[in-house]
Amino acid sequence: MKSIVTFLILLITFSMNSQNLPYYELEEVPKEYTAGTVASRMVDGLGFRYYWATEGLTVKDLKYKPTKEARTTLETIDHILVLSVMTLSALEGKEVDFSKDETLSFEDIRKMTLENFKKSSEILKNAKDLSSFKMKIKRRNGSVEEYPFWNQLNGPIADAIWHVGQVVTFRRSAGNPLPKGVSLLTGKVRK
Repeated sequence: MKSIVTFLILLITFSMNSQNLPYYELEEVPKEYTAGTVASRMVDGLGFRYYWATEGLTVKDLKYKPTKEARTTLETIDHILVLSVMTLSALEGKEVDFSKDETLSFEDIRKMTLENFKKSSEILKNAKDLSSFKMKIKRRNGSVEEYPFWNQLNGPIADAIWHVGQVVTFRRSAGNPLPKGVSLLTGKVRK
C-alpha cells in the first residue's frame, strides 16, 4: 500500500512539474539562418528530446540499468544535467567547477536541465559571434582548461544528445516507451 501511495505522489508531482517546463513543444523556427539561430535550434531539439525522454519516468525506470557496469537512468540524467551546466556556463562566460557535489531530486534535475537548455538556446539565438563563447573547465587540482565553442558542439551538446538516446532506450527496456504522439521531426505533439 505504501508503494502505491508513493507512486501516486510521484505521478502527480511529475504531471504538475511537466506543465511549467520548457520544451513540451518546439517554438516556431527563426526567420533567418545565422550561426546563432542554427546552434540555438540544435539545443532546442535536444531540449525537446530530453523533455519527452524524461516525461513520465517511474521509480522503476530511474533505477533501471542494462548491466552491472552501466549507469542507471537517473545517473545518466544527472550526467546530462552536468553537460547542460557546461554549455550554459560557457555561454554566460563562467567557469565550470567540478569540485562541488550536490544531490538533487529527479524533478529538480529535470527542471534545471530543461531551464539550462532554454537559457542556452536564448543566448545562442541572439549571438552574433560564437567564437566569444569559451568553455572554461576548472579541474579538481585547480587548473583551468579553456576550449573554443567548436568543442561545445562535439562535446557537451553532442554528448547530451547521445545520452538522451540512452534514456529512451533504457525506458523502453524497462517497459515504458515514449508517450504516443510526440513528433521529433516537427517538434509538436499530436493530440
